[in-house]
Amino acid sequence: MALLPRISSKLPPDIDPTKAPIAYGRRGLPKLNEELEDPDLLTRQRALMALCDLVHDPENVYEAIRLGFLDNLKMLLLDDDSTVRQKTTEVLYIMATHSVGRTGFLENGVIPALAQLLDDPVDICRWNMHYALKLVSELPLGATGIVESGLVPSLVFKLKTELEDIQELILETLTGCLRVEAFEALATGAVRILKELLSHSGVNIRSRAAQALMAISVPLEGKNMVFEEDVFPDLVMLLEDEDAEVRANAAGALMNSAITTQGKYAAINADAIDTLLPLIHDERSKVRLYSIKALTMLSEAPEGRKILLAHVAEFRKRLSDSSPAVRRAAQIAVEVIEWKP
Repeated sequence: MALLPRISSKLPPDIDPTKAPIAYGRRGLPKLNEELEDPDLLTRQRALMALCDLVHDPENVYEAIRLGFLDNLKMLLLDDDSTVRQKTTEVLYIMATHSVGRTGFLENGVIPALAQLLDDPVDICRWNMHYALKLVSELPLGATGIVESGLVPSLVFKLKTELEDIQELILETLTGCLRVEAFEALATGAVRILKELLSHSGVNIRSRAAQALMAISVPLEGKNMVFEEDVFPDLVMLLEDEDAEVRANAAGALMNSAITTQGKYAAINADAIDTLLPLIHDERSKVRLYSIKALTMLSEAPEGRKILLAHVAEFRKRLSDSSPAVRRAAQIAVEVIEWKP
């Protein structure tokens, strides 16, 4: 008996039933944009799955923004279906990895739309949303956009309640924002919350909290708040942390906070000098740099100079450091410590 050809009922191996098929050529993205508005839930889900793959290419991101995808994606952020919200936030954070995507966010009001998910009940939706904000905050214009959207107070308060991996993202976002404008964060008690996080068991949390304190202590109001909240002993404690990034950020926060007279004496009284001195020979150049600069600040107080005069030889050893920035900082330190009126 002759065998008759049969067509298999199974899909070809390269067909993913969870994703919408991409239309040919120029029709591809416009068709997906239409499907994002489809009342059928499965159609919206499959369109988002397909879009997640396409937006890894910056050319597709540019074209998607031109076609008005962002308006539809902003609407989908409030979809009743958690899978739609999850994939929408995933699409947006992938877009935010590209410069054209971050610019599109600012021009199309995506930041306030993302902020609507701050209290989303699904953890992955919030993580995706915060990751997108973190990427945006890495650019000064993006950080300014977040500040101008009034999100900083909400982000500060979320540090108290969010999951640890989301806290890390919030701290990175806040650091970017604090470099632009610190006053809203100071008004919402950010220094007190950051101080509590300095003793967190997670190394990434400690490091990012110290980094945020370094940023918030740039303006005078921030320096004063660090003094008022008695953060200096906590920062000195972190100078002995096993993680080099934690040590660097703690030294950087001390460097900024010790510019004021009250800050210098608070640091000296917290035993900062003795703890910082070994770090000028740390294996990480950033730790050496910030430690030398912090000690230079402390040497401007008579009590600090008196102690450091006995250690000038240690600073001179760094005059041949492999890092030009460290060499320059060491030269300035020697000049300041040995200065005579």
